[in-house]
Amino acid sequence: MENLEKLQVHVMVSGRVQGVSFRWHTQREAQTYDLTGWVRNLSDGRVEALFEGESQAIHEIIAWCYMGPTSAQVDNVEVDYRAPTNEFTGFKITW
Repeated sequence: MENLEKLQVHVMVSGRVQGVSFRWHTQREAQTYDLTGWVRNLSDGRVEALFEGESQAIHEIIAWCYMGPTSAQVDNVEVDYRAPTNEFTGFKITW
């Protein structure tokens, strides 16, 4: 039986992650895994994201964040697990 436990994770990705379509690719990947939440650029050069969905999908998106799109150079990923809030209806790029 699959693990259908729902999780929320807050992720901070650093490296060459801005100006390489990281947010767009993150949104596409999140939608592929049927995750909700958001992604945005930070003024310090990092990308911040909040993902919510089934446990297996959360683990898949975290693994993807360590690689990012081929144009990115990911140096570090910080992951903070949280209780799901069920407040999101889709996955969007925010500002």
